Amino acid sequence: MRSSWLRPPRRYAAAVLVSALALTTVAACGTSSSGGGDNSGGGGSADASTPLDPKTKVTLTIDCMPPATKKPELKEWNEDVAAFNKKYPNVTIQGRSTPGQCEEPARFTAAIKAHSQPDVFYTYFTDLQQVLDNNGAEDISAYVTDKTVPALGDIDPNVLGVLKQDGKLYGLPTSNYRMGLLINRKLFTQAGLDPNNPPTTWDEVRTDAKAIAKLGNGIAGYGDYSAANTGGWHFTAAMYGLGGDVVSSDGTKAAFNDDLGKQIVDNLHAMRWDDNSMGQTQLLKWGDLQKQMATDKLGMFLAAPDDITYMVQQLNAKYENFGMGPIPGGKATLFGGNDYMIKKGSSPDKIKAAIAWLNFETLTPGKGTFDYSRRKADGLPVGLPQPAFLTGASKTKDDELKAASATMPVENFKVFMDNPVPGKSEPPKAQEIYKVLDNVMSGVLTNKNADPGKLLSDAEKQVNQVLANG
Repeated sequence: MRSSWLRPPRRYAAAVLVSALALTTVAACGTSSSGGGDNSGGGGSADASTPLDPKTKVTLTIDCMPPATKKPELKEWNEDVAAFNKKYPNVTIQGRSTPGQCEEPARFTAAIKAHSQPDVFYTYFTDLQQVLDNNGAEDISAYVTDKTVPALGDIDPNVLGVLKQDGKLYGLPTSNYRMGLLINRKLFTQAGLDPNNPPTTWDEVRTDAKAIAKLGNGIAGYGDYSAANTGGWHFTAAMYGLGGDVVSSDGTKAAFNDDLGKQIVDNLHAMRWDDNSMGQTQLLKWGDLQKQMATDKLGMFLAAPDDITYMVQQLNAKYENFGMGPIPGGKATLFGGNDYMIKKGSSPDKIKAAIAWLNFETLTPGKGTFDYSRRKADGLPVGLPQPAFLTGASKTKDDELKAASATMPVENFKVFMDNPVPGKSEPPKAQEIYKVLDNVMSGVLTNKNADPGKLLSDAEKQVNQVLANG
């Protein structure tokens, strides 16, 4: 659930309000509808599996165009529209930008319910059910083939899986993340630890956290969230890492009140109260740990790779100070991301045009958002180990292109990249469950005498109620 332009994404805050929606026309003329009325001039094909005929005339409205405040990104979007139009001169692309993040939950929900979303609309991986409940997206299964999306076979099937229901495909990914352990390499070195070998188990995390905390000066070895739904999100990530879950496989019952859940809570209690390696300030939410890490006051926390870009661009940190390893336990890792869906009722030619654009812009190594040499020339960061949905030959090519234009030391992410952990999507009703699990995290981190068993038992009852409410 990650936004492309401005923090915080939805996975951190479920109700950040954005008040305005701007419409910017990138290509001239034409209006858009959800049907086929704008498709004049022929060229259409009845065969859904074949690419769009370049003679076809069609207009697309697409959201998540970079806002004017993101000058390099907007420049690249406009260049990509121009390049796309060389092959498809009759496709008019009208880009919509927002002043904040690409998807603001309240605004998104209102648009889906009113069926006022653009023809090609940005969603988070966790939005599929809401979209389908409101009859909002086209089934694009027949249109997405190795002819229309040549890299299709190299897209992680787990990622495509979160965009499917009942075997039908409703979206194509544009970016994703996998969580791991983010470390402050500077503090690791000062504590006599090897920053090229981050800890891979919670016992190792505890040991290294104690060593870092001994540096003094208000430095914490490990940090975690416990407020604004982010504590529950991190608890879930930790459970996945150990091979556990927070919800049963059928989605009807809580599954975290077990030995693994108690292990997580007990370990946090020990680091917080016995080792004093987590600092005194708790009830932290997204943004707090990043500030601590950027000012060399924190050694480690669970994170996604682009937290590093946020710290560099917004908090004046330096790329070389950070590294990543796989999530402790390494059984599975929480993953999320964003995608584009196509509005229900779109004509076949409009669907084909949308897929042609998405293939060019977000699914082809070396093109569009994967044009790393251009990103580097425009002063944008290159080198983070995400998006992470490509596999096989496409990944190999993408890795080579990324390394060739890297603006940061990619070797700092080598352990993370060389030890891939299977991705696992967020649970159903994620935000509601995370809110409940915040109580577990805040309880153990703020109360030395907290009863881990009671915290987990109380949360289990509440989550069962959330799931029972349908």
